[in-house]
Amino acid sequence: MHTVVLIGDSGVGKSNLLSRFTRNEFNLESKSTIGVEFATRSIQVDGKTVKAQIWDTAGQERYRAITSAYYRGAVGALLVYDIAKHLTYENVERWLKELRDHADSNIVIMLVGNKSDLRHLRATSALDSTNVETAFQTILTEIYRIVSQKQMSERQESDMSPSNNVVNIQVQPTENKPKMQCCQNI
Repeated sequence: MHTVVLIGDSGVGKSNLLSRFTRNEFNLESKSTIGVEFATRSIQVDGKTVKAQIWDTAGQERYRAITSAYYRGAVGALLVYDIAKHLTYENVERWLKELRDHADSNIVIMLVGNKSDLRHLRATSALDSTNVETAFQTILTEIYRIVSQKQMSERQESDMSPSNNVVNIQVQPTENKPKMQCCQNI
């Protein structure tokens, strides 16, 4: 199972991206996430089933200490901003720094501009489902391929390593006792 975190400012649509991808639902009256919520979904990549656990993190500052703890086990992150609110894009750099401070250095990161349904205000849309599937498919495919390559190279290295087939035997020193002769005169 691969863990992906959704991060970004409060109100950018992370919860609705999650519910659109995992349940094909959208809630116009969605409330701010408190702490962290998650859902799972499996997809097919290169003929294999890839299961993802997606964590929806709170965007508010007061939950930052809680949510950053969830970055540690993540192999992917969707950094979400609202295309109709420039400030949420300006904050991307801060989110990226936080992610790099707390997550594994090899995490796969995708920047997602959400709310493209608000074109009149100005390139995903959880509301009308535009590119939601594509965004998650893309990041999960990349994660799967990276993890598969890493496992393959680790397997190849371990196959070549002689230490895998070595059994250490400790030899106990024997005491030098005088040998008994076969036949003794009594």
